[in-house]
Amino acid sequence: MTPRPGSAGDEAGSARDIYGQLRGHILGGAFGAHEKLPTVRQMASDVGVSPGTVAKAYKLLEQDGLVVTRTAAGTRVAASAARLPASVTHRLRAVIEEAAVTGTSMEDVIDVLRSTWPPAGAPDGSH
Repeated sequence: MTPRPGSAGDEAGSARDIYGQLRGHILGGAFGAHEKLPTVRQMASDVGVSPGTVAKAYKLLEQDGLVVTRTAAGTRVAASAARLPASVTHRLRAVIEEAAVTGTSMEDVIDVLRSTWPPAGAPDGSH
């Protein structure tokens, strides 16, 4: 996300930008169900805006039902908003990182995933 220092109007635009990018990540499956988002302060530091700007973006996500914010527990992806459980998302990230380190292409990873996926209706673990 690109930082945008400046006037209050710029800050409002930045909140919408942050909201849009996080919304895309949540709906696109980059975050799993119940996965914790960075704290408001951390996100503000990462993107170079005020914490209030990030708080506005998180509030918009909450109004859309994409995240749930709890005092002392932080902001987490709503179960109904995530495409995958957080555990699956974490494991996929690990596979992607390992593939990148070993020079394995995305296409090869997808081909192996498809070939090892159990057919519809087959018991778990069957190929």
